[in-house]
Amino acid sequence: MNPPGLTTACAAMLRRDLTLAWRRRGDIAMPVLYALIVTMLFPFALGPEDTLLQRIAGGVVLVTVLLAMLLALDAMFSSDIEDGSLEQLVLAPQPLALMLAMKILAHWLTTALPLIVIAPLLAGMLHLPTAVMPVLVLALLLSTPMLSLLGAILVALTAGTRRSGMLLALMLLPLCVPVVIFAAGAVAASQQGLPWLAPIAWLGAALVLLLVLAPLACAAALRIALDA
Repeated sequence: MNPPGLTTACAAMLRRDLTLAWRRRGDIAMPVLYALIVTMLFPFALGPEDTLLQRIAGGVVLVTVLLAMLLALDAMFSSDIEDGSLEQLVLAPQPLALMLAMKILAHWLTTALPLIVIAPLLAGMLHLPTAVMPVLVLALLLSTPMLSLLGAILVALTAGTRRSGMLLALMLLPLCVPVVIFAAGAVAASQQGLPWLAPIAWLGAALVLLLVLAPLACAAALRIALDA
C-alpha cells in the first residue's frame, strides 16, 4: 500500500489534533479564564484611573496572553510521547518538520486563537481606545504564532523530561522579550498617533523566518530528545 499523499497526511494530522483538543475542551478554556482573571485584577490593584489603565493596556494584554499560552505549552507533545505516536511520527515517510508544523498550527488554533478573540474584551476592560484595537489584534496575530513556534522548539528539546514546565518558562521568556517589545511598541505608537507599521513589519519578517526554520529545528530537537 502506498503511503498517503503529503496534503492528505497534513490534513489528517491537523484534524486529529483538533479532534483531541475538542475532547479536552476544559484545557482550552483554562488559558482564557486565566487571561480574564489576570486582566480583571489590574483595575483593582491600580485603581480606576482611565489614563493609567489606557497607558498600560496594550502591554498588559500582550503579557497576559503570553503567560496564558505558557499554561498549555507543556502539553504540546506530552500525550503523543505517552501513547508512543510521536515515535511513529518520526518513522513516518512524510517529512517530520511538516508534520510537526501541523501540530504547532493545531496548538495555535486551540490556544492562541481563543485568546486573540477575547483580546478586545480584555483591552476594553482596561479602557484601551477603540481605534487602537485593530493594531492590538494585528500584533497578536503576528506575535502569538512566533511564541508557539519558539515554544515548540523548547518543548521538543525537553520532550520526555518530567516537570519541564518551569524549565520551559525560564528558557522561553528571554526569547519572547523582543516579540513583546515590538508588539507593545506598535500598540503604544498607535495610541500616541505615531507610525506603527515599522514594528509590525519587523514582527512579520521574524514570523516568516520562524515559519521556515522553527519546524526544522523542532524536528531536529525532537530526534535528539528521543534518542537520548
